[in-house]
Amino acid sequence: MSLLDILSVKSAIVGLEGETKDGIIEELVDSLEVGASITDRDKVLQAVLEREKIMSTGIGDGIAIPHGKSDAVLELAAALGIHKRGVDFEALDGEPTFVFFLLVSPASISGPHIKALARISRMLKNDGFKKKLIESGSSEEILEVIGEEEKNHPPAG
Repeated sequence: MSLLDILSVKSAIVGLEGETKDGIIEELVDSLEVGASITDRDKVLQAVLEREKIMSTGIGDGIAIPHGKSDAVLELAAALGIHKRGVDFEALDGEPTFVFFLLVSPASISGPHIKALARISRMLKNDGFKKKLIESGSSEEILEVIGEEEKNHPPAG
């Protein structure tokens, strides 16, 4: 699975505007197309917010991977947002977060969700890749940067 399989131009956002954790999550969920991969925006939003209450998905080093599972998700879907100034996302290191990778999947399926989380985490460990994402000037550029990085991390299987 390539991350480009679950992202689109619409769900790759340069210049997130939210200033709070909930605002960022809402902006990311709103970029997913109802009817394509999700059936109910509010249920998906609620699932991600509920997961966030358990423990912050701000993993540190400027990265957060908010995620959730819901019956309102038809297939694995993602959104990637960049916040140029950084937001307090209650990250483990206490530092601002700039790169937000939202991942949602059907409640009944775990495999693809876990593989995607692992893939995202692995790719974002590359500081050069993360810097290119943050410096991207458009949604198309974000997808190009991801496409280049995908070449360095061929999907397993």
